Order: sequence, then C-alpha cells, then structure tokens
Amino acid sequence: MKILVTGGGGFLGQAICKQFVAAGHEVCAFNRNRYAALDALKVEQRIGDIANLDMVESASKDMDAIVHSAGKVGAWGKLEDYYETNVRGTDNVLAACELNKIRKLVFTSSPSVVHNGGDLEGVNESAPYATHFSSAYAQTKALAEQRVLAANGAQLATVALRPHFVWGPGDPNLLPRILKQARAGRLRLIGDKPKKIDTTVVDNAAEAHVLALNKLDVGSPIAGKVYFISQGEPITHEALINAWLKADGFPPETRRLPLGLAKFLGAALETIYTTLRIQNEPPLTRFTVEQLSTAHWFDIAAARRDLGYAPRVSMAEGLARLSQYLARERMQRRS
Repeated sequence: MKILVTGGGGFLGQAICKQFVAAGHEVCAFNRNRYAALDALKVEQRIGDIANLDMVESASKDMDAIVHSAGKVGAWGKLEDYYETNVRGTDNVLAACELNKIRKLVFTSSPSVVHNGGDLEGVNESAPYATHFSSAYAQTKALAEQRVLAANGAQLATVALRPHFVWGPGDPNLLPRILKQARAGRLRLIGDKPKKIDTTVVDNAAEAHVLALNKLDVGSPIAGKVYFISQGEPITHEALINAWLKADGFPPETRRLPLGLAKFLGAALETIYTTLRIQNEPPLTRFTVEQLSTAHWFDIAAARRDLGYAPRVSMAEGLARLSQYLARERMQRRS
C-alpha cells in the first residue's frame, strides 16, 4: 500500500515508518520539518502543518491509507494550541480522506481519554470517556478520537489505538524529564501507596499500528473500534522509574513527596506560570501528579484477539536497549 504517516518524524512516527518500510509498503511522512532518520529509511517526506487543510489534502493525494500519529503531546500548555493540532488537525485528516477517497485510517489516541483522575485497574475499552481532564492534551485527544470513530462508515474505515506510556531509545517525552530531574537531584516519588501502570515499548506500539492497518477495511470487524495497547505487564511507578534510572547509571530513588503536597505544588506552579505567562512547562503539573500517583493499567485482550497483537519486545529487552542507547549518549556528552 501507499501509506501516509502524519507525524512520521516523531518518536512513535519514525518507528511506525520503519516497520511499514520493512513490510514492503511505500511510505510517505507528513511533518513540520525534515528528518535525516526518515531519509535513511528512504521515506518520502512532505513538509507542512497538520492544522492546514490544503497541506494535508495535498500530502495525502494518491494514498491508500493514513496513519494519523501527529499530535501535540505534553502535560502543560494552552488549550488552543492543543486544539489546533489535535482536534483541527484530525478534522483535516478526515476531510483529506473524504476528498482523496482514502478508505483506511488508523488513529493514534491515548488511554488518558478515559482517565478521570482516579485509579484505572484492568479496565477494557468499555470504560467511558473522562468527564473532566487535568490536561489539554487528554481533553483534545478525547475529542479527536470521538471524531475518528464517528467517521467510520461505508466510505472510510477507521480504528483508534491507545498505546500507553510509550518509551524507548530516543523518547522525547516523560523519560527525559525523569532523567533530567534525577541528574539535578530534584526527582521524588509521589505518594506512599504503590500503584501499577501500563507502559509500551515503542517498537510494540508501532507494530500495533501495522497490525491494525493490515486488518482494517470498510466493514471489517475492527472498523469503528478502539484498542488499548501496552506491554501487558503492569509495573509500579517506583519500579519503572528506578528501572529507567538504573538504565542511565543512577541509584534507585527512595525519597518521596506526600501526595497532598504534590497536588498543591502542581496546582500552585500552574497558577504561577499562567499568571506570569512563563512559556516553559512547570517542573510539576496536576496532570503529572495524576499520572505518577494513580493506577492506570488496562485489559489488552481485545487487541490480542482482534489485531493479533502480542508484545514482541519484553520489558527486560526494552530496558536493555535503553541502557545501551543511554550509554552511547553519555559517551557522546563526554567526547
């Protein structure tokens, strides 16, 4: 197939492009910037803004399918910025599918769309959307996902995937923030109750997209559905963070920040940064506190059954790859 991957230059997007190329597909990436890693894969790159319909429509001409992984990710920022990319960008992808008669769309969503702020333990896809959100990211991803699922029909087959806490070598999101705090001596565990969460090694998250597109067609059993994607190995926040620290040569973190104090600090810092119009992300936000203090792990039986998904890269193998990558980075910093 000829496949357009929006956000193909991103962390997950590059992994998706790599696997589609390996499977023999003709892959084109739609990005804001050009990426040498995609050039090395011989992936055609079309440069543009996902919030610009003309650019999205032009980039998707002659495509058989779109994998829409572009999105604004983060724990902080203006709602309008997240809406522009995550919601309006998705509307543009859906419009491009209609205008160019594209029949298949795989959407990268997030489990945060069902996270109300409490524990989620072993829930499946029947869990309702959250009724309140502690981040613009989660709120706008929920809106986008609902649009994608509603668009499934006789002309376009859609499916949404919710990979959780995607990580691995090159991760630009949570992992580097954790390691940065550790290097500065500011890292703390939050709360005193061990809670389990799901994670997904980036290669497994990418493979889920390949499997979904292979199964997707108008009227197929997965059309119009959503699937949680993870390692299927829930792990406590403490165990995960300390595994990441070990991979970067740090000792385990044992110091803790009381949950009540963490919530207060997260809300206070957000208020201060908003009032002073500070553009950088606060060191602690309500969304970060929520993610690092509650249980959120999911039943992936549906993905196993319907997509044939099985995490090929184990946690142990993922951590070994991460350790090797971080060791190379340390050597480069010293040289």
